[in-house]
Amino acid sequence: MLKFIKDWTLPIAMLVGIVGYFCFACLPALNPIKPIVNEVVAYLTPMLIFAQLLLTFCKMNLRDLLPRKWHVWLLLIQLVGCILFAGGLLFIPMAESVKPVCEGVMVCLICPTATAAAVITAKLGGNAASITTYTLLSNVLAAFIVPFVFPLVEPHVGITFIGAFFRILGKVFPLLLCPFLLALLLQWKCTAFCKRLVALKDLAFYLWAVALAIVMAQTCKSVMAGDASWIENVWIALGGLLVCCLQFFLGKYIGGRYGERISGGQALGQKNTVLAIWMAFTYLNPLAAVGPGSYVVWQNSINSWQLWKKRNAEKPRP
Repeated sequence: MLKFIKDWTLPIAMLVGIVGYFCFACLPALNPIKPIVNEVVAYLTPMLIFAQLLLTFCKMNLRDLLPRKWHVWLLLIQLVGCILFAGGLLFIPMAESVKPVCEGVMVCLICPTATAAAVITAKLGGNAASITTYTLLSNVLAAFIVPFVFPLVEPHVGITFIGAFFRILGKVFPLLLCPFLLALLLQWKCTAFCKRLVALKDLAFYLWAVALAIVMAQTCKSVMAGDASWIENVWIALGGLLVCCLQFFLGKYIGGRYGERISGGQALGQKNTVLAIWMAFTYLNPLAAVGPGSYVVWQNSINSWQLWKKRNAEKPRP
């Protein structure tokens, strides 16, 4: 039973999130505590993001942080893709129903690599060290680009661009970069404690599973409570599917050119969807969160299939 749960952690987490939301929403007896739960989740989400990043960066070796050529190409894809969609939203007239699709794709592009990507990459036989470096680089990129782009794409009434820029910068920048600085401090001053954290081999993976269940519940809530029609939600989800498949393909193709096909695919394709949904809910049209919410399903379906394929290939042949 434990082996089954470990092998199928990702789909189980998604199912728990979906079932948990509908059970929670359909029980009137829980109405008094729902505001408290929502507030706890609002604080828990960034805490989980921070904890996962800290665990990931505690495992890194500074000597392994040298950027590789394929890192540059993947960062350019993220940056150019985000700018193109932001430019389209700013300068191309489009129907209101199309904007959440573009915003959903945009946030899926600029969103940094998932903290559990190194774990999945190692399980698939890739280079975990190189993807940890890319995780750091993609977080730095997002920390600088998101405060510039999001206020332009989705301005808020009563808040100037400068005000929105510093507001987003104050929340996103520490969340993405402070774990790296804290990890460096722990490696320097608290070596024993840092080693204990590193010894917790799959903790980042299971924290990600908890976060995955939460974001699946949030995605269900966004779909059920939103004013959009089911057709609009389908289009946003299809946008998530398209950008997910494209990023895995481009990552594998470019990584393969440098002998790191698995690492490249996971680096560009496996996103920190907890962060993406949080950013979409907080700074963009909340309906756009359906994009990264659906991305959860697509990327984890791909990951589950890759892990199954890897386990199947390792089974002894009769």
